Amino acid sequence: MSEKPLLTKKIVVLPLTMLCCLLWGSAFPCIKLGCGYSHISSDDTAAQILYAGLRFTLAGILALVIGSIIERKPLVAKKSSFPKAAKLSLFQTILQYTFFYIGLTRSTGMKSSVITASNVFLSIIVAALVFRTEKLTLRKIAGCLIGFSGVVLINLSGIGGGFRFTGEGFVFLSALSYAFSAGLIKRYSRTEDTVLLSGWQFVIGGIFMTAIGYIAGGRVTITNTKAVLMLVYLAFVSAAAFSIWGVLLKHNPVSMISVFGFMNPVFGVILSYLLLSEKSDAGPYKVAAALVLVAAGIIIVNISPLQKDKEKAA
Repeated sequence: MSEKPLLTKKIVVLPLTMLCCLLWGSAFPCIKLGCGYSHISSDDTAAQILYAGLRFTLAGILALVIGSIIERKPLVAKKSSFPKAAKLSLFQTILQYTFFYIGLTRSTGMKSSVITASNVFLSIIVAALVFRTEKLTLRKIAGCLIGFSGVVLINLSGIGGGFRFTGEGFVFLSALSYAFSAGLIKRYSRTEDTVLLSGWQFVIGGIFMTAIGYIAGGRVTITNTKAVLMLVYLAFVSAAAFSIWGVLLKHNPVSMISVFGFMNPVFGVILSYLLLSEKSDAGPYKVAAALVLVAAGIIIVNISPLQKDKEKAA
């Protein structure tokens, strides 16, 4: 069986997307924990950028090492690949996570989860209107609205409290940056190895963010075991999730894969409660209802007609 048919089968796509969403959902509380373990305050922007840079440099190295082991050969970028990796790095790492780290420390994990969920809408809109890799249909819009309603339901008690541009506003800009990175991955994956591209863009973006954070006066203390383990885990989250997600985007329409992103904030809320004790009024019934709505949105976006979407993605 060829690689492409295998990676378009729901029995393969579903568990892989759920794994990515679980990893990304855990990032919401773990970033807050990691900053705490490394003694980074919410108003120390330079240190936050430096911490993100260290994370993504390590993530890029992990992705390239793991990818090289799987491929049984070094994932060395061609000269023509570097401009693509640099452009992807600008949106997927530098802009997305500079905005995300700063915004998250000035907002709650729950509010950030809801705002981040807008990247599903934005990814589909950008893919249709900017990159023109697929069509924007009523079915996709309806599925997104239903899925997003589930995200809002589970976060309803935690989304009040006002709006700060450097908080919630930055989280939204992070989501917009992600939407452009998804479109770029779809375009570049036609001629590039997605794991190689993911690894090198993390290395480029990570080194850039590390340098900027350090020059701006940021300092990070990663001396205790918890701080080291959390940094390694966050690097693993990026290396694994983005590599898998990129491969799935290569072989499927952006809308088909991106809509699964509504599960990120569901996992994020649950894990924020378990790890950070961020209280929510969302009891088991609300959580169950939210999961039903998210699942319904995913199904609506992915139901027939799929053949045209696959042909468009080919």
